[in-house]
Amino acid sequence: MGSQVFTRRLPMAKPILDDELWELIEPLLPPAKPRRFRYPGRKPVDNRKALTGILFVLRTGIGWEYLPQEMECGSGMTCWRRLRDWQKVGIWDKIHRALLNKLRQAEKIDWSRAVVDSASVRALLGGQKPAQTLRIDVNPARNIM
Repeated sequence: MGSQVFTRRLPMAKPILDDELWELIEPLLPPAKPRRFRYPGRKPVDNRKALTGILFVLRTGIGWEYLPQEMECGSGMTCWRRLRDWQKVGIWDKIHRALLNKLRQAEKIDWSRAVVDSASVRALLGGQKPAQTLRIDVNPARNIM
C-alpha cells in the first residue's frame, strides 16, 4: 500500500463583494489614472480589489497594515489611499444613494424602523420656545478668585 495523502477541501468563504453588487458599484468609481510613459511605476490595483480590501478592513476592524496579502487587494496603505480619494470626490455618497435606490425599488427597506434625528433633519418651523429661566438672586455673588 502506497501512502495516500488526504486533503480536506473547505468550502470557499462567501465573497465580500459579489458580482451583482460590483455591477452596481463599478460605474460609480472613477477610472484609474493613466500611467506615465516614462517611469510608469507599479501597475495600480484595480478598483474591485481595492474595494474588497476596504470592505474587509471596515467589516473586520483590523488595522490597515494587517490586511492579508493573500487577498491580493494590494497593501493596506493602497486601500486606505483609495478610500481617502473616493471620500474626497463623494463616491461613498453616490454608492449609498445607489444602494438605497435598489433597495427601495425591491421594497426591501423597513421604514417602521427608521428614525429621524433633529441633528440631521432641519426643523423648518422650529419647536416651542422654552420658558425664560428666572434669576435666583438679584445680586449674584462675586467671584472668589
